Amino acid sequence: MQFIVRNALFVAGVALLAQVTAFAADTPPVRSAKEVKWGAPPPVLPPGAKFAVISGDPGATGLVTVRLEMPAGYAIAPHFHPTDEHVTVLKGTFSLGVGDVVDKAQAVTLSAGGYGVAMANMHHYAYTTTGATIQVHMQGPFAITYVNPADDPSKKHP
Repeated sequence: MQFIVRNALFVAGVALLAQVTAFAADTPPVRSAKEVKWGAPPPVLPPGAKFAVISGDPGATGLVTVRLEMPAGYAIAPHFHPTDEHVTVLKGTFSLGVGDVVDKAQAVTLSAGGYGVAMANMHHYAYTTTGATIQVHMQGPFAITYVNPADDPSKKHP
């Protein structure tokens, strides 16, 4: 019996080690805020913000972490995603609301340290009146569908 228990513990330990090793291989090294590389957001987000990939590949399957730095007045029209979106406010204030139209009276405003989840396929909108930096964790690939297709910035021509 001891042999069976010992072998089961050994197998469990090896499996856990394999998972930790796989996670560590995909995780970028620790870096300071100064080392985060900011650029323009993807075309499906309104212009004017800065965007950074912290870990993962937003275009591929797997865990992804991104940051979005938005100026005052920035807004994302009602939309939804195929996977859950976990949002943490790092700086400023950020408002989230649920529904097919923007209703600022019904939105919840989060300050630094605030956290919210937009569940998969949940219609929601977001905006900041003061400017904000958020961090978003999700399962990739990243996709966004606007409730009103005319709101999709990637479909607008200058």
